Amino acid sequence: MKKIMVKLGVAGLTGCLFSLLAVTVMAAEAPSGDAASKASTVTPQFHKALVVQRGMTPEAAKCIECHAKKTPGIVESWKLGKMAHASVGCYDCHVVQKSSPMASQCSGIKGSDIYISPMVSSKTCSRCHPTEVEQFLKSGHAMLSSKPVVDPSKLNGKLIKLMYHLEGAQFIGNNDPGSVSASRAAGCQMCHGGEVELGPDNKPIKNTWPGGVGQRYPDGSVGNCTVCHTRHKFSVAEARKPEACASCHLGPDHPDIEIYIESKHGQVFLTHGEDWEWDSAPDAWQPGDYTAPTCATCHMSGIGELSTTHNINERLKWDLMHKKSVIRSGERGDGEKGAKLMRQVCANCHGSTHIEKERQNLDDAVALYNFYWDGAVKMKKDLAAKGLLGKDAWSDGFQELMYYLWHHTGRRARQGVAMNGPDYAHWHGFFQIFQVYKDMQAIYDWRIKNNKIEPLSTVMSTGPL
Repeated sequence: MKKIMVKLGVAGLTGCLFSLLAVTVMAAEAPSGDAASKASTVTPQFHKALVVQRGMTPEAAKCIECHAKKTPGIVESWKLGKMAHASVGCYDCHVVQKSSPMASQCSGIKGSDIYISPMVSSKTCSRCHPTEVEQFLKSGHAMLSSKPVVDPSKLNGKLIKLMYHLEGAQFIGNNDPGSVSASRAAGCQMCHGGEVELGPDNKPIKNTWPGGVGQRYPDGSVGNCTVCHTRHKFSVAEARKPEACASCHLGPDHPDIEIYIESKHGQVFLTHGEDWEWDSAPDAWQPGDYTAPTCATCHMSGIGELSTTHNINERLKWDLMHKKSVIRSGERGDGEKGAKLMRQVCANCHGSTHIEKERQNLDDAVALYNFYWDGAVKMKKDLAAKGLLGKDAWSDGFQELMYYLWHHTGRRARQGVAMNGPDYAHWHGFFQIFQVYKDMQAIYDWRIKNNKIEPLSTVMSTGPL
């Protein structure tokens, strides 16, 4: 029988109302002494009395009336979600103090003492979902996600050069500020998040908003929950489907959705997913509601003895994204604990023999990739010591191939094994890794023999696809 654990708490209620709406949560007084003894023989006492008074303030109602005419699509989406069912409206999420750096006024409230911001961060969501936001802020989806875009100095300026000088065409004379930043604004920022810059009217400028999951805001808050729970329905069912993850976790460098669709889990989802129950309460969405896991099931959802988490690092053992795979530690999680938690996820549907085989496969694949990477690092150090590395890594065949060994083929191989996508583990992974490595060896041998760098890079493509 399916085990269902439903944990009641203010953050887990279907909806919540801010102080602008009448919400009262009153703790019942616990009996003691003889009273406690008598109480145990009668109807159990509720720990909390939960009272939700529906309705909206005139200000909140005015926002909905105005936006129903100006942006009807937004209002229609909101009406279908649980926020509307709990009488949480535009006003409750968008209103800010006049002193907020993001405070502005739309035409409907000009001249009033009401200030709003179009930008809503996880800080606002934490008013009703404090546990979820606390978990999220510890995850790779928050500060860590936006570091490549926001903190490039920690990466020796390489990403600044990549985003602006190279992709933005500064290296061939483009000095237009808008088009120079187009690649970052439309690409990097939309998944990783960036840092919002404001104009004199306290509204975002320079294409710094909207942004991805790690977006950073002028009031110091971090995180964009609407990347997964899209506006303005904020659907839990939508966030549980693999398509929610697919907008960022795809492509030649981390084809997670492609790997998932190729896997047996993905096959079952494509075949039967439309009949699954997607809208169960948190911690009550269990096997039986679905017959194969999605991304959310393994990495976030409550399942069996595990509670729902918004910290996507919690159940991971290996860092499969960086140049060399190591067991996660520090801000990237606790890999040893993560390995045990992921096994608990798998145990809901698989026996121990199957689980151990799959986990051992991943450990072995990581060891194989690391062996290649260590060899590449040794060759690079030898070349550097002899002055045989080009100053521009993107015009140097050896360094360009080394990038693809890690960032493309190496990631695909490791993640293909982790999520049971054999084509990505093999043909897009280790098959291409050995080819790239052999080409790196050939370049290395030629430079060592001739004590010079070849005059023209022979790496003329965008890398292994």
